[in-house]
Amino acid sequence: MNVKQVVINLITKVDKGAYSNIILNETFRELSLSSKEKAFITELFYGVLRNIKFLDHMIEKNTKEIKKEWIRNLLRLSIYQIDFMNSDNKGVVWEATELSKKKYGVPVSKFINGTLRNYLRSKSELIEELKSNKKYDVLYSIPIWFCELLKKQYSENYEAAIKSYKKIPYLSLRVNKLKYSEEEFENYLKENNIEIIKKIGAVYYVNSGTPINSEEFKSGKIIAQDASSYLAAINLKAEPGNLVLDICAAPGGKTAVLAEDMNNIGELIALDIHQHKVKLIENNMEKLGIKIVKPVVMDAKNVNKQGRKFDKILVDVPCSGYGVIRKKPEILYTKNRGNIEELSKLQLEILYAAADILKENGILIYSTCTITNEENTQNIEKFLKERKEFSVEKLDIPENVAGDYDKLGGFSINYKEEIMDGFYIIKLKKKS
Repeated sequence: MNVKQVVINLITKVDKGAYSNIILNETFRELSLSSKEKAFITELFYGVLRNIKFLDHMIEKNTKEIKKEWIRNLLRLSIYQIDFMNSDNKGVVWEATELSKKKYGVPVSKFINGTLRNYLRSKSELIEELKSNKKYDVLYSIPIWFCELLKKQYSENYEAAIKSYKKIPYLSLRVNKLKYSEEEFENYLKENNIEIIKKIGAVYYVNSGTPINSEEFKSGKIIAQDASSYLAAINLKAEPGNLVLDICAAPGGKTAVLAEDMNNIGELIALDIHQHKVKLIENNMEKLGIKIVKPVVMDAKNVNKQGRKFDKILVDVPCSGYGVIRKKPEILYTKNRGNIEELSKLQLEILYAAADILKENGILIYSTCTITNEENTQNIEKFLKERKEFSVEKLDIPENVAGDYDKLGGFSINYKEEIMDGFYIIKLKKKS
């Protein structure tokens, strides 16, 4: 199958509501593809998703009505190649023309050829027009409401924030110290000529996707995980023998960090509301050699009804996810301003429930993978006003992590950090 046809199929599925990371992984499992083909498909697929508003704007400026979604998607990926990849423009036009000829015949291929040639002539003028009019929502492909949110949150730095969140992410991998060592992993990287872009604790950002297909990954010596979620987990400082609760735990990356800190000694309850996600936690813990985790199906809002109290609790709540738009760019088009208000209410419900079952002198980490004040600082302000028995504790954030502390002592990994996911972390202690 033509790899561009694979990308067109993927984009069509996302347009119908599929999750980009899930369908991409499914496609790679189903098709026999070389590592080079996988890399090309990944770059083209996510590149189109990240820039879809810009691409559609350019299509509209150079065509009239397009009725067939396949034709629109072919133009999207062709214009992406022309503008964002180091491609031979004539080759891109020729390949798109030939692909459309095979699919729909000569008339459609002439339309594709003419549209792309027109775009090559007009693109500089069209892009300059967007820049001069400060149409950042189109230029950087973000909804207007999200552009306004960033402007409100980061004021004069909002264009820098937009650019930061549109960057292509690196693969991040954490060493599972129950099975492997950092030294062994670094030797593996050297042997395979893989460069370390950034290192946070046991998490490595690398310039190659090769490790995902390695025996080290398959055997659970390394796990795909971002350093932001890793920092949320290690700041709980779980210890051997503790009784620990991980709320909304799937797929289990943070759970695994907690279990390692506990040296596989103690008890760690990992909750999720969905049975299939609990099964995913079970499978991941088995792969990683972790024995102390008990996955449980439960609605986190009801966790205070289960009868036990915990030494430490990680409350990584469901959120809008705007900290991970580099990895899941379709989030910008599947959620809206109203989602933030709904989620902030749910987050507070979960936090209150977790607070009820934390032991005196116990530690709680509240975290989100988003950047909005409503889900982060404002939620904690409301919580601390209501729950006077809680105080904020100091976080341990490495010097090479960019971001800002808020007025409460929580840390936002924000647009200043151009490699890690956007994240919010705050550490709370329950007074005796």
